[in-house]
Amino acid sequence: MNRVTKAIVLSLSILVLGYVSLGYVLGRTNEDHTYRAVSVFTEVLQHIQQDYVEEPNLQLVTSGALHGLLESLDPRSSYMSPREYAEYKQKIERGAKGEIGAALSKRFGYITVVAVLPDSPAEKAGLRSGDILEAIAKFTTREMSIGQAQNLLSGEVGTAVIVSVVRRARAEPQDVDIVRAELPAAKMQANLLADSDAPAAAGIAYVRISSLSAGRADELRTKLQQLEKQGAKKLILDLRDCAFGTNAEGIATARLFVASGTLGSLRGQTVPAQSFVAESAKAVWKQPVTVLISNGTSGAAEILAAAIAGNQRGETVGERTFGSASEQNLLLLEDGAAINLTVANYYRPDGKSIPEEGVAPGAEVRRAAAEVPEPDDEEAPAAAAAEPAPSKEDAVLKKAIEILLAPTLPAKTDKKTASLKSRVYPEAS
Repeated sequence: MNRVTKAIVLSLSILVLGYVSLGYVLGRTNEDHTYRAVSVFTEVLQHIQQDYVEEPNLQLVTSGALHGLLESLDPRSSYMSPREYAEYKQKIERGAKGEIGAALSKRFGYITVVAVLPDSPAEKAGLRSGDILEAIAKFTTREMSIGQAQNLLSGEVGTAVIVSVVRRARAEPQDVDIVRAELPAAKMQANLLADSDAPAAAGIAYVRISSLSAGRADELRTKLQQLEKQGAKKLILDLRDCAFGTNAEGIATARLFVASGTLGSLRGQTVPAQSFVAESAKAVWKQPVTVLISNGTSGAAEILAAAIAGNQRGETVGERTFGSASEQNLLLLEDGAAINLTVANYYRPDGKSIPEEGVAPGAEVRRAAAEVPEPDDEEAPAAAAAEPAPSKEDAVLKKAIEILLAPTLPAKTDKKTASLKSRVYPEAS
C-alpha cells in the first residue's frame, strides 16, 4: 500500500471516528448501536491495513464487505460494484433480451432456483424449483448476490451460459448448458376437468397460472366468466411454482375472488403504509375455490393466495410458499456503484409478514419426487415444452378435488363454523 493510499484510509478513519464522537457529544444516544458498528468497521479496516500478512487490496476488501452487508439484510437486497453496475447498464442499453427464465433467491449460501417458467430455456435444460446453482459461468455463487447472478445469466439471445447444478439426489454438481432466449409470454391454462380426472369432477374448472405479469387479472376475469358460462361451479386455482410477475397484479387478481375485506398490506421504514381492500364490483368469481401452492410459489402469487385464504374464500392445498413478497428500489451511489434495497414487505390479511412466514397450506400435501423429471431424462425436454395437464395422479390436485366435493355443511354445527363454511362454500348458504 503506497503512502497516498494509507493517507486516504487514515483520513477516512479519522473522519468516521470524528462523526461518531460528534454524535455522542450531541446526545444522539438512540443511535448508539449505529455509531458503534461504524466504529468497529473502521477499527477492523485499520487492523487489516496494518497487521494483515500482506498488503491488502482495500478496494476488493471494501467491495466484499458491502456485498456481505446487503446480503445480510435479506435475499433480495444486493450490492453492485461500479464495474458490475456498468455491465448491467450496458446490457440494458444494448437491449439484450436473452434470459433463462428462472426466479432466483439466496439460500444456504448459494444461489437457489425458486421456480422456472414453462417452455423457458431453464425448464428445457432441466432446472427446477429447489436446485442449487453452485457456479454460474464458472464463477462460484458462494459470495454472489442475486443481482450478480442475474447479470451473468442474461445476455444476447442465442448465447449459452454454463451452470453447475446441485440437487438432493446427486452427490456431485452437474454442468448444464443453457441457451439464452427471449422469453415467450407465459400462457394461462384454463379448462373444465374431464370426467376421467375424477368420477364426480363435473362442474370443476381448473386454472393454472405460471406468471402474474401485467394484464393477467384482465385475462383471468374473461376466462372465469367463460368457464362459468360453460357450467363451472367450483374452481381449482393452481399457483404452484408461480414466482413471476408484479405484486400489483397479485392484488388486482385477488380482487376477482374476494368481494369484501382486507387483501393485505405493504409496510416499510420510509414507504407510506398501504392497505389493499377488496372491491365488490370487481369480484367475478363467487363460487367455491381451492388454491394449489408449493415451495416455488413466490411474490405476487403469495399475495394472491394469502388474500384468498385470509378472507376464508378458499382452502390452500400443497406446501408452504417460498416467502418473498417485497418491494425493492435501485439506488445509485456516487462512485458509480448501486444497491438494490428492499424498502417494504407485503403482509397477509392477518398482519403477518409474507417474507418471514410465507403462506401455509390449510391442507398440506407434498409433491412426490417422481412427478418432476430428472434433467438428464431424455423425455424431459419434450414433456417440458407441453402445457402441463391436470392429472388424477397429481396428489395435490386430487386433494383439492376432494375438498371441493366434500359435504358443505354437517347436520349440526355451531354458528362460528357455519359462518366460516358459508364464506368458503357460498353455495351452502
